[in-house]
Amino acid sequence: MSELLGSDGISRCSWGNTAPDYSEYHDTEWGYPLRGEVALFERLSLEAFQSGLSWIVILRKREGFRRAFEGFLPDRVATFTEDDVARLLGDAGIVRNRAKIAATITNARAIAELDGPLDELLWSFAPDPEGRKRPSTMGDVPAITPESKAMARELKKRGFTFVGPTTCYAMMQATGMVDDHVEGCWRAA
Repeated sequence: MSELLGSDGISRCSWGNTAPDYSEYHDTEWGYPLRGEVALFERLSLEAFQSGLSWIVILRKREGFRRAFEGFLPDRVATFTEDDVARLLGDAGIVRNRAKIAATITNARAIAELDGPLDELLWSFAPDPEGRKRPSTMGDVPAITPESKAMARELKKRGFTFVGPTTCYAMMQATGMVDDHVEGCWRAA
């Protein structure tokens, strides 16, 4: 369990000890239940932008993303045009990937077409925590689950893009839909 002990003397999931940004994120956000359309749209979008990159890149550009995507207000992002895409592709404060930018805009438009609140839809895929075994190590944490596969399938059916099962599972972890803090982590107590 020595890999869990950070330089600050706090036991946390091992990834949370690899950089101060990660420690802060782990201790104050990752795994806390999160609700609300704007908050969940932001997290779903950031997880899509993270695909193929290290999460630290996204964390360090998070304020840039919030500014560039107008606070992740879906109704505003849904109105973005090709001029906005060009603006975003020139913005060094975010990850400049045309497909991920287009997906964020497409997903904002898909939210407008939902027959209910986004958070109700996403949380409907949260597994029952009863009987769920806490992981012993990060190696025990899956990358995808049946629930994340089902969430990805449903989101794609509803017009969302860049929402594969790995992205969905990462979002489920980040927003507390699942609790993957390992045994020995202070957040698992």
